[in-house]
Amino acid sequence: MTTLPLEGIRVLDSTYVFALPYTGGQLADLGADVICVEPPGGSPARSLGPFAGDDPGPDRSLFWWAYARNKRGITCDLDHPDGQALLRQLAASADFVLESEAPGVMARRGLSYDDLSADHDELIYTSISAFGQSGPKATYQSTDLILMAAGGPLLLAGGAGQAPVRVSVPQAWNHASGEAAMATMIALRARRKLGRGQHIDISAQQSVAAATMSAILASSIGASETTRVAGGMAVGPFIGRLIWEAADGYISLTFLFGSGIGPFSRRLFEWMYEEGECSLEDRDLDWIGLGAEFISGARPLSEWDRLMDVVGAFLRGRTRAELFAEAQARSLLIVPVTTVDEVANSEQFEARDFWREHEMPGWPEPVRFPGPFVKLSSNEIEYRHPAPTIGQHNAEIYAELGLDQAALQHLRERGVI
Repeated sequence: MTTLPLEGIRVLDSTYVFALPYTGGQLADLGADVICVEPPGGSPARSLGPFAGDDPGPDRSLFWWAYARNKRGITCDLDHPDGQALLRQLAASADFVLESEAPGVMARRGLSYDDLSADHDELIYTSISAFGQSGPKATYQSTDLILMAAGGPLLLAGGAGQAPVRVSVPQAWNHASGEAAMATMIALRARRKLGRGQHIDISAQQSVAAATMSAILASSIGASETTRVAGGMAVGPFIGRLIWEAADGYISLTFLFGSGIGPFSRRLFEWMYEEGECSLEDRDLDWIGLGAEFISGARPLSEWDRLMDVVGAFLRGRTRAELFAEAQARSLLIVPVTTVDEVANSEQFEARDFWREHEMPGWPEPVRFPGPFVKLSSNEIEYRHPAPTIGQHNAEIYAELGLDQAALQHLRERGVI
């Protein structure tokens, strides 16, 4: 049996909004003993759909199934003095604490980094919040849409001349949770060298601002800012498409001129000419220098729109499979835009043994889950157990604190667990 990189590491994970439980999920996949700390009625994350069988319930949320697998679970009211005392006892033997409360909340509970590390200086405490633990926006409430707007990426989403549009799958918290897991691992490495832990402050706004890559540098150097082009790209006065309609869905085609892309466009038009769907004049255009002709005025920009229409008509007459096969044979920049069902049945994923099946409580047959987020040659990541039900591991984890069934029942009756 192989040893996973984080085997022997204990994590208390009280994160609950959007994708934040994925921070603990990555640590759990790497072998850490991650304990979900939920309020007595269960984490709010359990209310996020979709639900198995379209039947809402705290143990049927696919979101919870995905992000809480490989974790154990306890209930604990962190607003109750006795619940706070329980968490302090558990934190005394933990390596990591993950939390996503608004700045100041954990301090008011007596559960801040300063509180928990006072007698445990090796503790690594990761706080994930919308705008970070300091600054004028630190206490602002936020949604994924607000964070994408505040961090910059929202400006890039949508069509030219129109209002920005939200990305349908929440992105800001995904960025923040991935960076939180990475930062926690870095702090573990530092602890092994320095002998002490530290407080990690993750701002989701900063995480998504970094995701704009070079675009965020534009104003600081006086460069033109990136503009929105839905499904395409803008190069000077030219608007190019990147997503095109095929006979049975959509494909991504990079079609432009110049030394980098022009040869691919030339080969596309050679194929189109063979099929009788473009003129000889179009085929023989100077696909390297065509941009200069448009810029100089030797050729009107309306010709570029016409060429895109010719390409669009050609693509609409062929299936994605036909286009992809020919792209491989002719070295064209075409790939299909796959559906979720096609991803689920991907031959590539199958060949890499990506999928894993788990028995889920209350579900009649095994459920297929995405597999490990990384392949390690010396350590095979496996999903050891499914997402916990509410309070599933209360007895075994609280027993470590010397609590028996009678004590647990007393805590339940008072709403502490």
